[in-house]
Amino acid sequence: MLTLIISIVLGGISSTLCQLNGVGLGWTIGAGVLTFIAIQAAVSLLLRKKINVVNGDLQGIMLGGQKRINQKIQAFQNKPVGGMKAMQMLLEKEQNQFLQKALDFTVNLEPFCKWNILMSKQIATMRMQFYYQMKKFDKVDKILAVKGLLKGVMLMDPMTVAMKMARLYKNKDMEAVEKLFKKKSKGFSRGGKSVLLYGVYSWILVKNGEVEKARETLYEGKELTSNETLAKNWEVLSNDKVKKFSNAGLGDEWYSLYLETPQQPKQQKVRGN
Repeated sequence: MLTLIISIVLGGISSTLCQLNGVGLGWTIGAGVLTFIAIQAAVSLLLRKKINVVNGDLQGIMLGGQKRINQKIQAFQNKPVGGMKAMQMLLEKEQNQFLQKALDFTVNLEPFCKWNILMSKQIATMRMQFYYQMKKFDKVDKILAVKGLLKGVMLMDPMTVAMKMARLYKNKDMEAVEKLFKKKSKGFSRGGKSVLLYGVYSWILVKNGEVEKARETLYEGKELTSNETLAKNWEVLSNDKVKKFSNAGLGDEWYSLYLETPQQPKQQKVRGN
């Protein structure tokens, strides 16, 4: 916001000086506009560099945490101790620790809010995603409830939209789920980016008993994206085999929404002689 104000003020001063020196109207307006653009560009470049430094540190926290988790997974695979359930609890605890650290670190981005009008929304989006991964859904819902041009969450990627759809479903607001899906699925139609949204929405419809509507949604999705999972689920519903509906093919993106948990592989019993 300050960037805009400074640019307008300096642009106005530039035009005034030209006018006082008898410069023509066209050149006076041009000088003001050019000054405005130059100040915007210079401040934006400086801010981008500073913000990138903070974002780099934040990314370092995330990468470091993920590295520790991968090391624990590798160690468990090499020498299983305590069982799968205990390992999952340990990994979840480890994840929550570095996510909380990243969440706390976002305060370092707040000073840029007065310079960048969208920074507040970017911070809110990051915090919502961190809380979601930590399963602190009360805080997620609180952030998602904030509305406004300069506040609230930026729904600029499929995962963020899918998170909001999942929370609306959990809060039993199907009208809002449908409205959000119809609005955003079209916006992400290029490059197969809407696959996750079609998967989530069709799953929600199936859970609500709207199988025919889910089948129609999947038909639209498979034609638009040529995704194998959507096509398979459409075929399953078309053959009245609802129990075989599965979004497992969407992988980690699907399971990170916590609508379902991945099935654990069955341990084979060793038969003695």
